[in-house]
Amino acid sequence: MRGEEDPLSEVYDRLRAEIVDGTLAPGTSLVEVALAERYGTSRTPVREALRRLQQDGLVERAARGMRVRTRSPEEILEIYEARIALEATAAAGAAQRRSDFDLVRLRRAQKAMAATPVSDAAAMAESNRAVHEAIWAASHNGTIVDLLTRLNNHLTRYPRTTLSWPGRWDEAVAEHAEIIDAIERRDADRAYGLAREHMTKARELRLEIYGDTEANA
Repeated sequence: MRGEEDPLSEVYDRLRAEIVDGTLAPGTSLVEVALAERYGTSRTPVREALRRLQQDGLVERAARGMRVRTRSPEEILEIYEARIALEATAAAGAAQRRSDFDLVRLRRAQKAMAATPVSDAAAMAESNRAVHEAIWAASHNGTIVDLLTRLNNHLTRYPRTTLSWPGRWDEAVAEHAEIIDAIERRDADRAYGLAREHMTKARELRLEIYGDTEANA
């Protein structure tokens, strides 16, 4: 249970949610005393929550204490440089090591994604993530799964999904289907190439969205 029995988890979850949804904007100072008062707790769980969020890549040290991590196109490039390589490696690993159960899970996730209403951006992002996580799991490489999970934590600070870009949703669904087909056929080279291309397109859209967001800020 949470609440009084687990104040750290409660503070961590609430603080993380407010960073992700933009309530606490990039660059906002995170003062322990103020946060403790905000969440009705002592400074100790706040301090530990901030430490965890720093490990997640959501907060950073500033001249005075901690702040919500700022955003930049350079960071997007850094994140995607790593993510493109890891997603491609995960897809190739899945093609080499997937089980029949992995394939069932992949097909189920892909079917759920295709059935997701395009009017619900949050559901679109969630169903897309489910497909990617099914591919990661099928790679049977725990290190890759851990690294990709951490990279996704960084991207949560960029709330607009690339899947809402005109035409991108149908394109992404089709690209996933091709990657899964390559995994089913155990064609590691094709799975690698398709995943790399898929994530490269996502990077370019992410940069374009960032530019539009900053221009209209």
